[in-house]
Amino acid sequence: MLDFKLKRILNIYSLILLSALLGACASGKKLNKTITTALNPATFGNHFSGIMIYDPISGDTLYQLNSEKYFTPASNTKLFTLYTSLLLLPKDIPALRYCNMNDTLFIEGTGNPSLLHPFLKDSSAIQFLKSYKNISLNLNNYTDSKLGPGWAWEDYDGYYSAERSALPLFGNVVTIYKNDSLDVVPTYFKSKVKLTKNTTNRELDSNSFYFDPSIKDTLEIPFKTDSLVIRALLEAAIGKEISVVSKMPCEEKMILPGIPTDSINKRMMQESDNFLAEQLLVLASSTLSDTLNTEIAIEYILKNRLKELTPSPRWVDGSGLSRYNLFSPESIIYVLNAMYKEFPKERLFNLFAQGGESGTLADWYPGNPHPYIYAKTGTLGNNHNISGYLITKSGKTLIFSFMNNHFTNPASEIKKQMQSIFEWLRDNY
Repeated sequence: MLDFKLKRILNIYSLILLSALLGACASGKKLNKTITTALNPATFGNHFSGIMIYDPISGDTLYQLNSEKYFTPASNTKLFTLYTSLLLLPKDIPALRYCNMNDTLFIEGTGNPSLLHPFLKDSSAIQFLKSYKNISLNLNNYTDSKLGPGWAWEDYDGYYSAERSALPLFGNVVTIYKNDSLDVVPTYFKSKVKLTKNTTNRELDSNSFYFDPSIKDTLEIPFKTDSLVIRALLEAAIGKEISVVSKMPCEEKMILPGIPTDSINKRMMQESDNFLAEQLLVLASSTLSDTLNTEIAIEYILKNRLKELTPSPRWVDGSGLSRYNLFSPESIIYVLNAMYKEFPKERLFNLFAQGGESGTLADWYPGNPHPYIYAKTGTLGNNHNISGYLITKSGKTLIFSFMNNHFTNPASEIKKQMQSIFEWLRDNY
């Protein structure tokens, strides 16, 4: 009798398991058919696409296509920068490193991008410096290039290509706009602005700027950074002279805390701010070494947190401006999954652009009535990618990466087809 009951129970469980497996197979077939149909040759037949959709709870890959192949990630690179920032930076940004010796305050930058930034507008370090009479500045702790490897040189006058530095001020850009009179911030550059239409906004090798007086928009132009410019801008901000030294005279240095790190992370992610992304990697290197260099941060993360990735990504900058970067959908899923596991969901999702509501996703992937996509886009000429988190109507969280390289069709056509896939996942999984 007991054997009969045990067999009956086992048969029931077997039927339940078989039913679940058949249901999963049917669901998987339907998902494959839906995506295959959406990837029609008219839109996707002339370029290279890679897709991976992953369930972080079950650990199942729901769909993949070329997910192990290398792609040009564009601003999807910022996902790796965000992961680095979340791992290495404290709650409040390291604003300055300093020490006191005799009657002099010695300071050096950490890569903090927020000081007098056009949007972040942090002045905490300025107020700190105003309380000291004698200040000496070291700028030799930064050993990286001003522009990233593989950046397009002709973009030097574009707001999205500001120079990297140890002690950024005003976001390393000149902001120019015209009301009744010409306004230039910082005012240090006002005499260097010519009111005339020109093919470029700045001379390649000097801080000579051009502004077309007929335009109504605000113009942001990167300025060339050097010790003279940085010292002059800092002196103007604190209202006293500063001397420049070749090194810090002290081994023990204090850290001045600045604004919340997540305020920088959020703007970097939602607005796809290249300058903030680059400086976050510089900041991350400041927590590992006295030397500021993005390679220090990248190598640390690759060797200590991403060593399981094969093949290893080719990662050269923080923003994704460089076409030297190469990532696969699998590597992006790996990082998204790591962040999902290691950091609170509320904090993490708040940093991402939300479909139909904010940042680079404000005009795409709307929810009804709430957002269901939390993601990072990445766009360069002929390339568009999106990777992030998708919330289904059943309450599940899926992680996805959808990468498109080398297309000639309008990006809007590709986005429409991707949206149809995301909406199907939202409604059916």
